[in-house]
Amino acid sequence: MKRSSSIALLPHEKEISEHEETIELVKEKNEASELWSQNEIAKMEKKVEKLKQNVYANLQPWDRVSICRHPSRPHTIDYIQNLCDEFIEVFGDRSFRDDPSIIAGFAKIGGQRFMLIGQEKGKDTESRLFRNFGMPHPEGYRKALRCMQLAAKFNIPVITLLDTPGAFPGLSAEERGQGYAIAKNLLEMARLPVPVIVLLIGEGCSGGALGMGIGDVIGMLEHSYYSVISPEGCASILWKDSKKNSQAASALKLLAEDLIELNIIDEMIPEPMGGGHHDPDSVYQSVKSFILKHVELLKNIPIPDLLEARFMKFRKMGKFTIQDEALTSSSNTQS
Repeated sequence: MKRSSSIALLPHEKEISEHEETIELVKEKNEASELWSQNEIAKMEKKVEKLKQNVYANLQPWDRVSICRHPSRPHTIDYIQNLCDEFIEVFGDRSFRDDPSIIAGFAKIGGQRFMLIGQEKGKDTESRLFRNFGMPHPEGYRKALRCMQLAAKFNIPVITLLDTPGAFPGLSAEERGQGYAIAKNLLEMARLPVPVIVLLIGEGCSGGALGMGIGDVIGMLEHSYYSVISPEGCASILWKDSKKNSQAASALKLLAEDLIELNIIDEMIPEPMGGGHHDPDSVYQSVKSFILKHVELLKNIPIPDLLEARFMKFRKMGKFTIQDEALTSSSNTQS
């Protein structure tokens, strides 16, 4: 994997980048005067490859959150452009306005028709402002629900792509019923009479993600995260210090491996070494395979059974233990 100069460096990649720059410099010098043999250069490249494997195999939760937020990471628009043979966008909630932070429409992927609904953050300053940094307003959730109801009407499966730091927390959103809009989506998605595939492609924070996250199958890219709160928000509440984000990221159990163990998600989709932004095409192919595989399985399940399984899926989520107070008291007395 050769690093592109246009890809921003993350802190854990600094050492890798320094070694790669050294090798490039050696190659340039060799063109003028051959001071290093090809065998020596090959050995240097092999050492860098081992360094990459070591670094990426030992990433901490906060490192993976950083990968998830990388500015070059594929967003909903990228998936639409690279997965869909056709896409007809739907606008507006028929009540207030269109919310650009949510993109929705009729899509065709691998010959199969879907209703695709995704959260979009934007890529540069202008588009991020336009998309409100991926934080939907109530009308965004109403637009998403309107499109899901259209999918039910035409009997086509629904795909939702989650990538949001949370629903917009501003006063204007609260005035227009942010909490109710999310709660309404939870209810209606739970009984939507078509297959629903949920995929976390980036950040999945709080009710902002869950408002589009009730489905029959929940997949998650390897370096995405799914949590009730961001690491910074958690650190601010628990330790009154947002700089303890790394400690919070570890405590929240927000990575795919943790969430599979807790029965929150069903499948982790591997990413290329270093994250999806290093090789987007391989990510698009993996996501397409995930979608087409699961839609074929879900289409063969009768709707009443599908809805019952969806309900039970969320009822069974999470793990907890109950400690018997009498046993605890007895143990303390004996000790």
